[in-house]
Amino acid sequence: MSTFKLSKSEQKSRDPGIQSGDLVLVRLPKGDVRSIKVENNTCVINRVIYRFNLLSSSQYYSTVLIPKFGSFLANELVGQPYGMTYEIEDKKLKYVAPRTLDEIEDTDATNELINDGEFVQPLTVDEIQALKRSGVHASDIIKRQIEQHANYSLKTEYSKDKYKKRKEAKYSKIFTTIEPTLFNVCEYWFTKDQTRLRDLRIDSLAQMLNLANIRPGGRYLAVDDASGIVVAGILERMGGEGKLITICHTDSPPAYPCLSQMNFPASIANVLISLNWATAEEDYIPILPPSNIPSEQLKSDRQKHRLNKRKAVEDLLNNTRDELFAGEFDGLIIASEYDPYSIIERLSPYLGGSASIVAHSPFSQIIVELQAKMRNMPQYLCPTVSESWLRRYQVLPGRTHPMMAMSGSGGFICHATKIYDDPSAQGAPRPQRQKKKPKTDQEADAAESSTTKNEPSENSTPEAQASSSIVIEEYALNASDEDFVMSNPSAS
Repeated sequence: MSTFKLSKSEQKSRDPGIQSGDLVLVRLPKGDVRSIKVENNTCVINRVIYRFNLLSSSQYYSTVLIPKFGSFLANELVGQPYGMTYEIEDKKLKYVAPRTLDEIEDTDATNELINDGEFVQPLTVDEIQALKRSGVHASDIIKRQIEQHANYSLKTEYSKDKYKKRKEAKYSKIFTTIEPTLFNVCEYWFTKDQTRLRDLRIDSLAQMLNLANIRPGGRYLAVDDASGIVVAGILERMGGEGKLITICHTDSPPAYPCLSQMNFPASIANVLISLNWATAEEDYIPILPPSNIPSEQLKSDRQKHRLNKRKAVEDLLNNTRDELFAGEFDGLIIASEYDPYSIIERLSPYLGGSASIVAHSPFSQIIVELQAKMRNMPQYLCPTVSESWLRRYQVLPGRTHPMMAMSGSGGFICHATKIYDDPSAQGAPRPQRQKKKPKTDQEADAAESSTTKNEPSENSTPEAQASSSIVIEEYALNASDEDFVMSNPSAS
């Protein structure tokens, strides 16, 4: 996460990692990722609040319950760094050291003689459940399954490794915390429900941020209907410096679940303000409750507090509108369900010169039509359409290959640059160099004879050669002076 505007004390406070109130991503052994909210006294998983467990007369702790996996005390994660691996034992977390990646030696064994029938594994499901209830560790259960497997010795080394990993994912209670970076958050939401992100993949998002030239201190406009992933990326690159105004269709501030997943401090998120489409109109008069009430009518402190809150909301709205109408923003980023051309028509008057306009859509037809319309307008320079392409690889010793299941497309992007269109402007004429006239045969012979006369002969004396070289040098100096005077009339 960017920390451009964080003080040293704030940076040190974030060094311990997981803080109370953070949304934490955890990766389970099967590879799926879950989101949990860790607090000192509460914990929420998938919008379900779990009640407290009373440990002592003066202290409460919450229990994190991951369905079909296990539960542990939420306070076990507070203060721990990201990227650590833990194992759940009696509702407590035990640190697990990372394992090294060992190379698998290939043997002559094959899987062609293996018959995986019902009697290959004599250990039944009921016996495995009884072992789990008795408290037997997952590694011991896996060891017993391997010992009683009839055809385990016939498997290849790669098949044995896959078998162990499959059983570990089924019986072990190990998870790893994931740092809430933009890449991890976008990957989590794209895997969970890519329609909520409008098929905006992480490589497409990175390309949008690059084309929009997002930087600290910039002023940007954004229309984000992709669960706030675009806003999260902009805020991360701005680092708490500049201004970001989002336009939405709700009266209240928009709910950006991806933004809350990033766990930004207040110094990073304070640059974000929002308006709806009605308040973004210059001739619109906002309808607000009265805030200029005489002090004689205020009978309680509660009414005074409510009145001060109304004034603060009104002042924030007016200041945001004034800043929007002042214009000269550095870029416009669009990832909306509405027609991008209508959004550009509404917001392009508030962009400055050389401002970048970037629009994303999961459908190619919308972006192609946008490019065709912008080409006919002189204030938009070089509208281009691009489609990002991504291929993932499994990287293991001797087993590196493309992944079998990959996303088809990350959407389509249209990028253009706004320029000031001045019909009265005229381009400066480019000076053209005059072409030299071709020499005639007589002029060529005369020039050749003059050069031969100036060259000293081989039989001439040294004094004659020296005098001729002086004459030639003086002629060259005089010729260069004349050329300088001719090309610079002011010098004369």
